[in-house]
Amino acid sequence: MNRPVDRKRNIALIGHNGSGKTVLLSAMLFNAGLVDRITSKFIDTDPIEESKGSSISSHVFSFDWKDYRMTVIDTPGFGDFIADVSNSVFVTENVVTVINAVAGVEIQTERTWQIAEGMNKPIMVFINQMDKERASFENTLNSLEKSFGKKMVVLTLPIGSESEFRGLVDLIAEKAYVYENGRSTESTIPSPLLEKVKEMKLKAIEDIVESDDSLMEKYLEGQQIQPQELANALLKAYKSGLVVPVFCGSAEKNIGVDLLMNYLAELGASPVDGKGYESRFESGEKVMLKISESEPFCAYNFKTVVDPFVGRVSYIKIVAGVIKPGDSYFNVNRGTSDKFGRLYLARGKEQVEVDQAVGGDIVVLPKLKEGSVTETLTHKDRKLIIIPPSFPEPMFSRSVNPKSKADIDKISNGLSRLAETDPTFKWEYDPETGETVVSGLGTIHLDVMIERLKSIFGVDVEVGKPKIAYRETISKKAVAEYKHKKQTGGHGQYGHVKIELEPLPRGAGFEFVDKIFGGVIPKNFIPSVEKGIVEAMKRGSVAGYPVVDVRVTLFDGSYHEVDSSDISFQIAAIQAFRKGMEDARPVLLEPIMEVEIFCPDEVAGDVIGEVTSRRGRPQGMESISRGMSKVKAEVPLAEMLDFSGRLSGITSGRGYFTMKFVRYQEVPPNIQEKIVQERKQVSQNA
Repeated sequence: MNRPVDRKRNIALIGHNGSGKTVLLSAMLFNAGLVDRITSKFIDTDPIEESKGSSISSHVFSFDWKDYRMTVIDTPGFGDFIADVSNSVFVTENVVTVINAVAGVEIQTERTWQIAEGMNKPIMVFINQMDKERASFENTLNSLEKSFGKKMVVLTLPIGSESEFRGLVDLIAEKAYVYENGRSTESTIPSPLLEKVKEMKLKAIEDIVESDDSLMEKYLEGQQIQPQELANALLKAYKSGLVVPVFCGSAEKNIGVDLLMNYLAELGASPVDGKGYESRFESGEKVMLKISESEPFCAYNFKTVVDPFVGRVSYIKIVAGVIKPGDSYFNVNRGTSDKFGRLYLARGKEQVEVDQAVGGDIVVLPKLKEGSVTETLTHKDRKLIIIPPSFPEPMFSRSVNPKSKADIDKISNGLSRLAETDPTFKWEYDPETGETVVSGLGTIHLDVMIERLKSIFGVDVEVGKPKIAYRETISKKAVAEYKHKKQTGGHGQYGHVKIELEPLPRGAGFEFVDKIFGGVIPKNFIPSVEKGIVEAMKRGSVAGYPVVDVRVTLFDGSYHEVDSSDISFQIAAIQAFRKGMEDARPVLLEPIMEVEIFCPDEVAGDVIGEVTSRRGRPQGMESISRGMSKVKAEVPLAEMLDFSGRLSGITSGRGYFTMKFVRYQEVPPNIQEKIVQERKQVSQNA
């Protein structure tokens, strides 16, 4: 049965790998009566996830809890799959940060929290694994307050700790619950906790009423605040991001999960409480799209799965309108139309078919003919695009080559389909180096994508380090002449050119200047000269890389009325350019990347030192959040290929970086000599 929009709760579970997000979702499903035991195996069903023992993609489950429809998205905890986190947070109105009570706030806790804050999403905290050795509620709470500077409103207190953890106290209701075999029983508050409960409840009330002026005035005057008034103020403060409700428990033992679910149902934000989705029409006009059932249909594709049996499976958040099986839709990004087939509520492998879905719903669409993650589906008369969240640029690359010639055609299809599922996964075939290069956010990311390429599309590949796309140029002027003269039976070949080569600024490309006067070379052969020079520039004289940033001026030459031809002047131009380049002091150029490195403050100096050791030039450093700095630098791409692992070591896994190409720059002579020797070695072995 469907629910009114105010009875729907869309929730994203975020946090560091190992915090227990997947087990928490499993406990929710157990409480809702959908599974008979608590285990991540119902959720992490991908063979790669089973082998790694961790989630590597988001998982969506819809279920009913009391009188509410909950749709919970379990997100991966590895930084390599941050795009899944961003998209999941983007389509939900509630975010629950799951924290390991032993480890406290970890790097992915910080990164995913920043994502949620950046999208103005309200956040709750579930301090998990309170039953583990060295678990500490107080230490975790302190690290939360220190890391995020938010008002942490504690709503449940633990009863016992570590192996003795057996229940909790609901502070607002002042009720204790003891758990046995995952089921709760109301109990009296243990006497040693009475003073702590009184103290923490008072603090919670003060934090809540501070967000409401009229309630604060009433509180200061000593008037009694009714439970419903407090609940309303808490809901308002939570939705506006002024407070962060904090819960605790053990998902594995199902302690405290039911209370978390109750609070999410009763105090959580509904789809209509969200700020809406920034969108733009084809004209460029922007509009804020709010959740609505009455507006024309519009939806956002936040997750696409390539299934070897079903094909393409899309998960969409309906922002506006109503859809039914058989309805037509328009893919604005692709400019194509199609019809919906069946609609399902997401429930793992046991999806539930529905006869319609409305604004605020999250549903599954199998077998769409085409479609990628982040695309917008609309009514044919409402062609606007929902602006997706920003994603980090791929920063780690590898070359992939099919082991079998029979797989050459299959590899491009497989990589294209995989790219539809992940906006941070890119691939391209580089005709210059003869390699197919895949790029992602880290080694785990690429390992998973390559494994999927094999398991889904049957393409086995050899993985290697990608080649750098170097360039060549000249560093001084030079003049060259070449006369191509060849006599055979019948017509011969004759082409004679004099050219001047001069360097251009970086990024200027190629210029061809015609300074022929008096018809010494007929006009119909001038394009042939330019064509020959362009051909010659494909392979430079240093190491055979393309030549850039050169101006070539054709200023003299001669021709033969009978023997001159297009091919003759092409050959003459090619040879003249090669001679001229040798005399113009040719040099090798390498791609320079603009790099932004995010790291803890205490190791920023070590990071800058590492950048400098890689021929990088630091451009500055700034504080971006509590305890985190951003180091800006320009670094040669060749020095960045193995930087990810080194950064992880320096920062104990807390650092990450982004990079983008800015320009080509001359390679130092000692490095150039090494590159030339390696290039020669490859040619000899080929």
